[in-house]
Amino acid sequence: MLKAAYIPSLSKDLKILIGLFLIVLSIGFYLGLGFVNHTTENNPKGIIENYNGNDMDENADIMKFRKSKHEIYNILHTHFLSLSSIFFILGLLTFGVPMKPSLRKFLMIEPTLSVLMTFDGIYFLWIGIEWMVYLVIFSGVLMTASYTLAVTLILIALIKGKQKLPKSG
Repeated sequence: MLKAAYIPSLSKDLKILIGLFLIVLSIGFYLGLGFVNHTTENNPKGIIENYNGNDMDENADIMKFRKSKHEIYNILHTHFLSLSSIFFILGLLTFGVPMKPSLRKFLMIEPTLSVLMTFDGIYFLWIGIEWMVYLVIFSGVLMTASYTLAVTLILIALIKGKQKLPKSG
């Protein structure tokens, strides 16, 4: 059975594997955020237009059309599956980092809750509840901050090397 804060006691080979995995994963994660910025300009209007289109706006620089049912289900399906897998693995790795149990628990659980809020919010936005855009923004920012903090703490634990393990909580 795994005990909390196990990462410092891992072999050098496992630490290298985990570190490389986190670097490659982070490249993909942040490229995805760059794509979101490119398609939505990271603002409420841009997010709404990305899913519901702007074809009624005669002054739009770039014409966007409402996502079809097929497109929205594909977006939701792929993101729920991939992000839940990513955050499950990240949660297991976070469990291995020496830190306060309350922070560990938050970083293990929060990103998965944010996936639910973000992509449920996108669906409700798509069906016409446009104020959900603010839930999408809030949960997306929280997910990104949690991801970044968890990866940073895991990388620090990997680099620090062997140390006395605190009692897990």
